[in-house]
Amino acid sequence: MTSRIERQCMERGLKMTEQRRIIARVLSDATDHPDVESLFRRATAIDPRISISTVYRTVKLFEEANILERHDFRDGRARYEEQPEAHHDHLIDVQSGRVIEFRNEDIEKLQRAVAEKLGFRLVDHRLELYGVPLKSAKPDPAE
Repeated sequence: MTSRIERQCMERGLKMTEQRRIIARVLSDATDHPDVESLFRRATAIDPRISISTVYRTVKLFEEANILERHDFRDGRARYEEQPEAHHDHLIDVQSGRVIEFRNEDIEKLQRAVAEKLGFRLVDHRLELYGVPLKSAKPDPAE
């Protein structure tokens, strides 16, 4: 079965080697926002002959073809996700590194209003929120 990313590569005329196909499948199956090291570990579990440089080159190729979106969530490593079909924003847990995707229409409206007030029509944006989990709503008796 051909993955979504493989189909996009073929539609854009990219040459698909077996190693690129594996990397494309790993990316399509990802439920997180993996970095190159994570992609490398996942890909080599399928084919141990894949090198880290192949993963780097493939990710760069996919990014240049607008198949992948690159993120820098301030953790010192580029993280990737498939180019989203629908816009969404990100909340990053700075303690665990977990990335939560969300969409909030109130925020979307506010961003458009800010742009219009400044004399612009918003054509694109990226919102990343960084936070730490709130303490449990249940009071801690030690406090």
